[in-house]
Amino acid sequence: QVQLVESGGGLVQAGGSLRLSCAASGSIFSINAMGWYRQAPGKQRELVASITSGGITNYATSMKGRFTISRDNAKNTVYLQMNSLKPEDTAVYYCNANIATVDYTRLFRGYWGQGTQVTVSS
Repeated sequence: QVQLVESGGGLVQAGGSLRLSCAASGSIFSINAMGWYRQAPGKQRELVASITSGGITNYATSMKGRFTISRDNAKNTVYLQMNSLKPEDTAVYYCNANIATVDYTRLFRGYWGQGTQVTVSS
């Protein structure tokens, strides 16, 4: 009933930039927090950044100053602008959103996108 579709990943050289997008669609009643996570090979999935429906942001320490999360509530879309990319940023990036559907308007649950690969070459 709900889908999150990411786009914008790819291959970039160290120091470059990428912008990820994640659009939520389906039987959506309301979305509160949205965020980005990443998982590198052999590592656990970790939070990159999150943003509330009111625009309050939170970043992992290593991403502060380089990454910017934003959202367009009218489009149910969250973005991640990544600058000054490093090889250690290489990972699959996943979108997450807490969504209440039209069938259960008081119940928020987390949904995940399928992931988009970001590869940073040195």
